[in-house]
Amino acid sequence: MTDTRIYLSPPDVSDLERKLLLKAFDSNWVAPVGPDLDAFEEQVAELVGVRHAVALSSGTAALHLALIAAGVRRGDTVLVPSFTFAASANAVTYLGARPVFVDSTPDSWNVDPALVAEELRVRAEQGRLPRAVIAVDMYGQCADYDPLLTACDRYGVPLIEDAAEALGATYRGRPAGSFGLAGVLSFNGNKIITTGGGGMLVTDDDRIARQARHLATQAREPVPHYEHRTVGYNYRLSNLLAAVGRGQLQRLGQMIAARRETFHHYRDALGDLPGLTFMPIAGYGTPNHWLTCVLVDEGRDRIIAGLAGQDIEARPAWKPMHLQPVYQDCERRGGDVAGDLFHRGLCLPSGSALTARDRERVVTAVRAALSKG
Repeated sequence: MTDTRIYLSPPDVSDLERKLLLKAFDSNWVAPVGPDLDAFEEQVAELVGVRHAVALSSGTAALHLALIAAGVRRGDTVLVPSFTFAASANAVTYLGARPVFVDSTPDSWNVDPALVAEELRVRAEQGRLPRAVIAVDMYGQCADYDPLLTACDRYGVPLIEDAAEALGATYRGRPAGSFGLAGVLSFNGNKIITTGGGGMLVTDDDRIARQARHLATQAREPVPHYEHRTVGYNYRLSNLLAAVGRGQLQRLGQMIAARRETFHHYRDALGDLPGLTFMPIAGYGTPNHWLTCVLVDEGRDRIIAGLAGQDIEARPAWKPMHLQPVYQDCERRGGDVAGDLFHRGLCLPSGSALTARDRERVVTAVRAALSKG
């Protein structure tokens, strides 16, 4: 048997998605409107437990529109976790606003609610409250929303939930994506489910959903001719991709179960290694185990190199935004925890189509790389 490359989190598509895609194709709804798009939005809204879902071209587009809905304008500030993917901060800069980066808690790797509350208190005393706060559900585990919402409500600052990595996860029984002013989902090729590229804004607010749909379709007015009273964006998801998403949604439970099985396999097989610890699971919720991540006291890069030598993809944890050259001049509160997570953090292959043989290849390669040290 010839071993094939093992990727970090590749798409997992089946004959079901293919059939739905071809059915949509044959219907000639090859456009950013259509019955599959409508059904996909309804099904995601029901899954997340909100009234509205607006399917978009990316999770970043959803973040952009959520920030507009929150009233973010040029010159404003927005609190953003430092330990996250760049899209969370990039969407802030699209509006001419400035991100203020907040450190993580080692208990969940998510943004530290105490630091958010303290930053809001200080800025309130100075008369310069941020226009919004973004919380990110890291690697499929929800942030701690009770204290975050309490702090945001105290100062009247809207919270946006970036749940791009967390579809199917829960916080105290509530689904990821259902917190704050609006939630953001991603269907990028490496996410828990994929449409090959896409995202969604989810919300209970009628105004926000209506505004998002309007802006995402070039802000065209409902008249026979093309009329625009504001600048809009070409952000709607294709009906064809929505058909793929509908198939993926039907398989979401089994794909989460497969990733959870991979997490437990790695923990059982690698948990005895000295200097290697797994990302903590917070007691307040259930993660979707999008990626299995570990901290390695010594030899993280040696493991990555050893896996690469066996044609296995692995990556360091996110490089914090406050350490990124493009954001080096931004304000921040803390940063040591996020910096440590980056320097020691390792993301292991976690795709839902991993076989038992794949997992054993990863385990063997990790143990071999550490033994060389």
